[in-house]
Amino acid sequence: MWCKMREAAVLLASRVVVVVCLLLSVSQAAKPGQDIRCGACRALVDEMEWAISQVDPKKMIQTGSFRINPDGSQSIREVPLARSEGNLLELMETVCENMVDYGEKTDASTNRKSYVRIKSRNGEPMDLSEAALDSRVTGSLKFACETIVEQQEDEVIEFFAHETENVKDKLCSKRTDLCDHALTMSHDEL
Repeated sequence: MWCKMREAAVLLASRVVVVVCLLLSVSQAAKPGQDIRCGACRALVDEMEWAISQVDPKKMIQTGSFRINPDGSQSIREVPLARSEGNLLELMETVCENMVDYGEKTDASTNRKSYVRIKSRNGEPMDLSEAALDSRVTGSLKFACETIVEQQEDEVIEFFAHETENVKDKLCSKRTDLCDHALTMSHDEL
């Protein structure tokens, strides 16, 4: 009888170990769609930063109220065109079209997916050896990008209206929680 109780305890302990291992592996794996949402956010940031950099930094735009105050002055200020709300809104209307320029890359050790630009902006050849090109992936990436732009419009404008460092981490991880694993990713990886 003592032997049977010991066998039952060992069997129970082994099942507990299996359950704990399964729970740990599930918690380490990405939620369905998380990689694509994270990749879309990080690609969105990359594309917005590039588009902003293409605007002449000397170009300014007047913003504020054009009403005349009681003292005869106006509350007008000049801001760089590249980071004006109007320009950012215009960029956000078309930025997700650029998701067709991205491919999917899978990390062999974690099985996590990341998204890399597959088309050069300046015509230089790129290493595409590890990137998978798939229209379903780019379609999903574009849809995720459009969803982020729609749902996080105020946050995107807030971050890009002012020059901020590590926008990918701050917007995609800390503010929106789209990338819970992004802090372990290198900054150039999407």
